[in-house]
Amino acid sequence: MPARSVRKTPDSKRSGGLGPPLDGRPDYLGENGVDAFRVFFEKSPEAIALTRLCDDVILAVNQEWTKLTGYAREEVLGRTAVEIGQWPDEAMRLEALQGIKTQGRVSDVDVTLIMAGRSPRLVRINAVLVDVAAGPCVLIYLRDVTAERLALEALRSSELALEQLNEKLNRQAKLHELTETVAKVGYWVHYPGADEVHLSAGYCEIAGIDGLAAAPLGEHLQGVVSEDQEVIRGALRRMDGAQVEYRWRRPDGSIIWIRSRVHRQIENGVVKADFGIVQDISVERRSVQAVADQLSATQLSEARFKALTGLSSDWYWEQDAQFRFVRVDGNLDNVNALPSPAYVGKTRWDSGVHGVSPEAWAAHRAAVEAHEVFHDFEMQRMRQDGTLIWVSISGMPIFDDNGVFTGYRGTGRDISERKRAEADIARLAFYDALTGLPNRRLLMDRLAQAMEYSSRHMCHGALLFIDLDNFKELNDTLGHQTGDELLKQVAERLTQCVRGTDTVARLGGDEFVVMLEDIGEIQTDAATQAENLGKKVLVALNQDFLLAGNRHHSSPSIGITLFYQHTHTLDELLKRADLAMYQSKNAGRNTLRFYDPEMQAAASTRAALDADMRLGLERDEFELYYQPVVDVAGSMTGVEALLRWRHPERGMVSPGDFIPVAEQTGFILQLGEWVLRVACAQLVTWSASTATRGLSIAVNVSARQFRHTDFALKLLALLLKTGANPYRLKVELTESLLLSDVDDAIAKMTELRSIGVGFSLDDFGTGYSSLSYLKRLPLDQLKIDQSFVRDVLTDPNDAAIARTILSLAQSLDLGVVAEGVESEGQRDFLLGSGCKSFQGYLFGRPVPVGELKITAAKHPPGHPP
Repeated sequence: MPARSVRKTPDSKRSGGLGPPLDGRPDYLGENGVDAFRVFFEKSPEAIALTRLCDDVILAVNQEWTKLTGYAREEVLGRTAVEIGQWPDEAMRLEALQGIKTQGRVSDVDVTLIMAGRSPRLVRINAVLVDVAAGPCVLIYLRDVTAERLALEALRSSELALEQLNEKLNRQAKLHELTETVAKVGYWVHYPGADEVHLSAGYCEIAGIDGLAAAPLGEHLQGVVSEDQEVIRGALRRMDGAQVEYRWRRPDGSIIWIRSRVHRQIENGVVKADFGIVQDISVERRSVQAVADQLSATQLSEARFKALTGLSSDWYWEQDAQFRFVRVDGNLDNVNALPSPAYVGKTRWDSGVHGVSPEAWAAHRAAVEAHEVFHDFEMQRMRQDGTLIWVSISGMPIFDDNGVFTGYRGTGRDISERKRAEADIARLAFYDALTGLPNRRLLMDRLAQAMEYSSRHMCHGALLFIDLDNFKELNDTLGHQTGDELLKQVAERLTQCVRGTDTVARLGGDEFVVMLEDIGEIQTDAATQAENLGKKVLVALNQDFLLAGNRHHSSPSIGITLFYQHTHTLDELLKRADLAMYQSKNAGRNTLRFYDPEMQAAASTRAALDADMRLGLERDEFELYYQPVVDVAGSMTGVEALLRWRHPERGMVSPGDFIPVAEQTGFILQLGEWVLRVACAQLVTWSASTATRGLSIAVNVSARQFRHTDFALKLLALLLKTGANPYRLKVELTESLLLSDVDDAIAKMTELRSIGVGFSLDDFGTGYSSLSYLKRLPLDQLKIDQSFVRDVLTDPNDAAIARTILSLAQSLDLGVVAEGVESEGQRDFLLGSGCKSFQGYLFGRPVPVGELKITAAKHPPGHPP
């Protein structure tokens, strides 16, 4: 990846990396609170980053953050987490931190982030919105929970056996369970001359004194047990930040262990503040005590120890003062992972260690030779059968009554399953789980490398965007399992089509991308190579697939774009290939097309139209026009609501231009909700007059909007909120909704129809008219499309279709509205064929509600006014 420049603000330089001073700080920080905050920030055992809310630029990180992520501070300041590659993409980051925009905070969100060196880790995020001098910022806490999550999974297999032990054995077995507990942290601050010590919320929670923000000087430490008070007094005298541990008695009588560092802030010889950082380490102390209890020969008999280790996958070891193994015990039958008996008498560094870097091994050896306690040191050992396994060992030094070091004792555990799980996590982060192909993340990484290669060697590359034709229909008819099998076979065929240096990736669904590298210095030659491969893919994917014992034919649509050096961004290249693929779709599918700049212009036009629509909805540029629906006597019984857009620069924009774009972008959902809201409001207005209260309004609802999971609930809530009469509202649906999930459509229609909402099938006869589905749908009305009405007097086929629809509706007890009636002759023909409701220019054009001429309205039979 090319080096990226780092954006640094003057504030970040001035504050030494911690970012701008905080504004709007709580009162308890006082005038020197910002300096104290910097110290808390830097020395906190939590990994913390401070980012600007407006552009997500990282303003500050503490030392624990750099240790967790592996990034140096100068690598990240002035850049965003997406830019440094920590987040796979912007959408994932926005989803994880959406609580900041809505609630001002995010709590306990687990996500996989990419650390330095491309290492994925599972972290838990907590974040809060704060105000600083640079404006609103986000304080983000990261906690690595990868090992915790994997450890919990690894421990499940042993839980059934451990349940058979009594309570005392359970406490002893805690030594053999791999758990990680994240400590709670808090702090107190005292300023010279003040009578009170200010307490953080975390401090109060740890101390069990919730609800207090301050305490009289000295009383904030009254919970220290009498035996440990000299420990904290000494720390207060020294004020050197040295780590101390002591016990604390909570108001409820329970005793916890606390680790603390006490500091004094002095500037120019003047004491500015005293403060202490505290951490609840009760779990850690209990674990250490459990180790001591477990290994104590005076508290655990040999027989009980054998019973415990016989049920465990762990083993116990002892070394003498020269670090030679003198004892190894464990469940030999189940483990087969213990050091060979030949290792007894040898030191660990002489007994065959693998999988540890020289630096890590030297640090571990130095800690052992310094007689320090160590936990969860990971390395590989050789089984008795010669195979390697991953193990985690913990140990503590042994001293005699005179304080003389006599050796080590500790435990070991087979963590091979956890290591395999970590490898699986890394694999899933970069490879598609279904096909085993590289996923989008790995493709983008390789594409960036390919562009670097192209720049260095002055050669072209190409992207082929491949989409399977009619894949959705296969999924809907034969099921997702069959669809998945097709995707796997497609992946295999694509891999067979390319060179070993090329990349085949799956973006998701039925979308694949092939990346070709080093295909020539001359553009025409590169295009020829890319086209030849595209044709090869067409041939390969047009061969029948064997799915569940049946032959299935599939075909692809392929879009191709070339790349050269750094002419375009990664996203722009994918976008170009995607546009070319859609050009293949438009050309009839099962073909390939190269990217054409005109496609980009059309896409840009659509994007601009989409942006204008969204802005237009905010500016009230949309309005409803109403076209009358009349009965046989010419009296208006209702209207159809038709959406119009009056753009300040474009003028009146045709629905044929903006509705398809709204469908493509998903904006049709918001537009559709607006139309229903305005129509319901109009029904309420009309209900106040006897001349209009009997009118109904028909509203076209797109298939996409109707299929939305909460469509029925939203419409019910809208009717309840506005007070509109549901019997006066008709929902017009198109036949396209019959193509999938008819049962869901029936359920929604039945629910809404139960409160009075009517349903009409629009443009009947122009789409997928299945009589079996038609008789199941709870419809009230069919609408004869104007394409049949237009030539009903001159085309015998259209006349026959119109009569058939009217006859069919009568047999199904459905009403019919004929659309597009423009002449008396058309009306008379339809009336003579049994039609009783009409709509068209003969009776009125679509107009704003203020221009609508209301004729005598009649109540539809069977419906209350």
